[in-house]
Amino acid sequence: MDTSIFFARLWGSFFVIFGCLFVITRQLGKTIEMTDNKSFVISTGYISMLMGLVTVILHNIWAINWTGVITILGWSTLIKGILKIGFPEFIHEQAQRFKKKQFLSTLFMIFLGIWLLWRSFY
Repeated sequence: MDTSIFFARLWGSFFVIFGCLFVITRQLGKTIEMTDNKSFVISTGYISMLMGLVTVILHNIWAINWTGVITILGWSTLIKGILKIGFPEFIHEQAQRFKKKQFLSTLFMIFLGIWLLWRSFY
């Protein structure tokens, strides 16, 4: 399987699953509230950093097409993980600003996931 297709399916599935869970359970608001717990932010930072690092190492393709989106996702996830580990207070502040836009962001996440899955199969 091509690396780009693998990551499109991985990220697409991830976004669709989590996006739907956030809509159905309204869990995103609870997750945002948990950012006041430094241990939670740092532990999720390690997960984000690992996901981003794997994507960047295996798929660092800068192109102006759907494969470039995967690279941007990898780099942004890596940077987000580093910020979560190093600056958990900053993440908490950003999460509080994000709270007002959570529904639109969740819809964007679902549509991005559907688009990535579509690109990986067709």
